Amino acid sequence: MRLRSRVARLNNRLGHWGPLIGGFLALALVFVFGLVGYMRVEDWSFFDSLYQVVITLSTVGFQEVYPLSRNGRILTMVLIVSGVGAFAYLVGSFTQVLVEGRLQQYLGRRRMQKVIDGYKDHVIICGYGRIGSIVAREILAEDVPVVIVESNPEVIRLLDEHGVPYVAGDATADEVLLAAGLERAKTLVAALTQEAANVYVTLTARQLNPAIRIVARADAQGHTQRLQRAGADQVLVPHLYGGVRMAQSVLRPTVVNFLELTGRTGPAGLQMEELQVTDHSDVVGKNLIDSQIRQRFNLIIVAIKKAGGEMIFNPQPQAVLESGDTMILVGRSDGLDGLRAIL
Repeated sequence: MRLRSRVARLNNRLGHWGPLIGGFLALALVFVFGLVGYMRVEDWSFFDSLYQVVITLSTVGFQEVYPLSRNGRILTMVLIVSGVGAFAYLVGSFTQVLVEGRLQQYLGRRRMQKVIDGYKDHVIICGYGRIGSIVAREILAEDVPVVIVESNPEVIRLLDEHGVPYVAGDATADEVLLAAGLERAKTLVAALTQEAANVYVTLTARQLNPAIRIVARADAQGHTQRLQRAGADQVLVPHLYGGVRMAQSVLRPTVVNFLELTGRTGPAGLQMEELQVTDHSDVVGKNLIDSQIRQRFNLIIVAIKKAGGEMIFNPQPQAVLESGDTMILVGRSDGLDGLRAIL
């Protein structure tokens, strides 16, 4: 029973490449068997035995190194039958790999991994279900690089068709998260269906990259604390958020429409964005009047989040912009691009 379990586990690990690897191993075993056999049965040297095995398995028809004994001929017949069988199995396995496109999939996976290895400050989304797919769509719409971690074969096929970078595997495994570029990523979204898996992913990601921002999904409001204790910076309950949004659409429809309009570039060209003031920015150390952000870029500063975490809503003109401050602005995309260039 244990042997069967180990074989099943090995087959699952090797996947589609199992038969091809098995063919190579079978051919190698036949080669070693013939080499040792000639050295024992005929008492030949290593080189002579090696030469005899090569010409036998290649079926070129060259003459034997030395006349064969009866046992040597039996060994040669066994070697020919087993060698031709192993070679035929190897060719069949390789043909199957080519016909089913597995080689192309492997080469494509290698190219995709090179693309992922070149990412920096990207977003990793664990789980491409109903929530994860929406998160990925919205982030990709902003031209932010995204890497999906998914284990469902059907979903992986869908990602292949749409050309979305992904890593196939269990998101709770360290090597899978590292392959997705966790050490270089800016944000991780734990959107797996099972909340326990999101907790484990959050714990693992926080240990591997203490500086990464983690947004996690919870099933209920009362479960948010366990994800926060695991290391999540923000925990969201999708159905609760959706219910609140629907209620606000009933109570304050104009406000909701405005937020939807500024969530991304809409028909009016308006967009809400957050931009951080850096040490080398043109506006660092200046108040809002001297920075002339409103006059130069036609942007409205809704709030300023100070480096220490304090949030200043509707900041006064005398408010000074310091390094590390994050401005929340509303305006057109060209104005935001202009301000982003000097920050």
